[in-house]
Amino acid sequence: MKLMFASDIHGSGYYCKKICEAYAKEKADRLILLGDLLYHGPRNDLPREYDPKAVTAMLNNMKNEIFAVRGNCEAEVDQMVLEFPCMADYMLLFLNGRTVFVTHGHLYNTDNPPLLKDGDILIHGHTHVQVMEETGNYVYINPGSASLPKDGSKNAYMIYENGVFTIKELDEMQPFMSYGI
Repeated sequence: MKLMFASDIHGSGYYCKKICEAYAKEKADRLILLGDLLYHGPRNDLPREYDPKAVTAMLNNMKNEIFAVRGNCEAEVDQMVLEFPCMADYMLLFLNGRTVFVTHGHLYNTDNPPLLKDGDILIHGHTHVQVMEETGNYVYINPGSASLPKDGSKNAYMIYENGVFTIKELDEMQPFMSYGI
């Protein structure tokens, strides 16, 4: 199974289109969205080609391909226009014999981790910064932001395939960080 993860689109029509194109080229089985899909939030600048209606249309065209969790910028009105569930605080995946806790990062994160066993994986966005590291008894992975990277991070997404998580630059689809489980 090949999974693609993307976070923090923040209403950018430009970067949502890039995510959709990368998903098609990667031939992934599912697109897992880590929240903050439509709204840019009061702490962020407007992203490139800010157009939540266009993002809604692009994502709705892929509704059968998407699993999503709620970010801190999601509201009930977002769920009214999106044709796939996006209001869950987290989801659990089971990959390669490990439990993967997938969330946005504003509720559960490295400062407030969920209950995890040794070897479990915590994946979240929210900070807009790419990270892959072993933290205590679990692995923490953050693919960063598709549209508004921070602290020198790149516009990016992440692929999981054959036991390896790989973060790739969105524009060139080139890998620059990976972690095998």
